Amino acid sequence: MGSNCLNCAAPLPDPRPRFCGACGQETNVKPPTVGEFIQQFGGAYFSTEGALWRTLGLLLFKPGELTRRYLAGRRKHYVLPLRLYLTISLLVLLVLRVASPTFNMKIGDEPLTGLAGTDRKPNVVVLEFGDGRGAGLKDGKFFCEGLPAWMCDRFRARLDLDPKGLKREIAQWPERFMSRWGTAMFLLVPIFALLTQLTYFRRGLRYTEHLVYALHVHSFWFAALAVTLLPMPGAEAAFLAMPVYALIAARRVYGGGWFGTAWRAMLVAMLYGIVLGVALGIVGLWAFFFN
Repeated sequence: MGSNCLNCAAPLPDPRPRFCGACGQETNVKPPTVGEFIQQFGGAYFSTEGALWRTLGLLLFKPGELTRRYLAGRRKHYVLPLRLYLTISLLVLLVLRVASPTFNMKIGDEPLTGLAGTDRKPNVVVLEFGDGRGAGLKDGKFFCEGLPAWMCDRFRARLDLDPKGLKREIAQWPERFMSRWGTAMFLLVPIFALLTQLTYFRRGLRYTEHLVYALHVHSFWFAALAVTLLPMPGAEAAFLAMPVYALIAARRVYGGGWFGTAWRAMLVAMLYGIVLGVALGIVGLWAFFFN
């Protein structure tokens, strides 16, 4: 082994110190054993004193406090906002994707499982605009009215199948949807931050500071969504915690009275709800059209 640090190439004194004085890396570098590798991975991240549990404690039980501390410059002992969001959202989306084949889907009033072993096609309306425009199956026959020809061709390829093929096609849709929804949510978080900035424009905060708040709020929302998947009574009540959490977090981060916080939260919720609705429609059609 040479007399220079392998990381920064700084000269090492004699006798060789344990750590490099320039960059802090160990001077005696060797491949870790399996035990050392596991300890290095889990020691700082998963230990009871580690950043993960400290971060989750604030995120789950003190709405807005994690954001407030980050904006105040207290960042060293907590998981960074983007890493936290990616970790939680990817885990929850993975669980949803695995669970999606067990969804009790229905076509109209007909359970999806009811199509098995039958020779008939159910009534399916995939897209409807009113005035007779739309696409789907009616009385077992494909229809597509008032839509572009290329869209009708895609609908026909998906729907004009035998009952068994139609059942298989629709059963695969949730998995395709979930695989694309994660990407959509990653793009929607910045929109939520922008809407929040517009409602708090007088606070003088930068967009990236609102983005930190958005990442933390969405991290909690994904965690609450994970709770709803638990096989326990009342798990669905976690949905009710989502707007309450955002309201409390906003007041702690941005200050002000409850009335001002509430009307801003309702404005953001209304606008973001519209964006979510449009995104759901786009992702749903994309998952339907493309494998």
